Amino acid sequence: QVQLVESGGGLVQAGGSLRLSCAASGNFVSVNTMGWYYQAPGKQRELVASITSGGSTNYADSVKGRVTISRDNGKNTVYLQMNSRKPEDTAVYYCNADAFTVVNGLIRNIEYWGQGTQVTVSS
Repeated sequence: QVQLVESGGGLVQAGGSLRLSCAASGNFVSVNTMGWYYQAPGKQRELVASITSGGSTNYADSVKGRVTISRDNGKNTVYLQMNSRKPEDTAVYYCNADAFTVVNGLIRNIEYWGQGTQVTVSS
């Protein structure tokens, strides 16, 4: 099993910056793609950005130029630097990762989610 622990959420003023962190721990072979999703009230969860273990990144069009995703493979940690915050960025941000995990003697690629961290942008 893999646990994803997020930190760094909170209240920020419009135009400000915030950095989220998510550390993966537990019993796994390797962590593959890691990413961040956000879910605003009454809306579906959507991708913000993702990054592979090799460093390839993918960003939602709505956040390009305002966020940067990075990771430290040695620490199994992914970061999301968010700049130029807007009130519409207010949401719960979830860390996501898929990891090779041993299940009943077999290695399987399993997807995991963090508990979510609230980001509120005030106008």
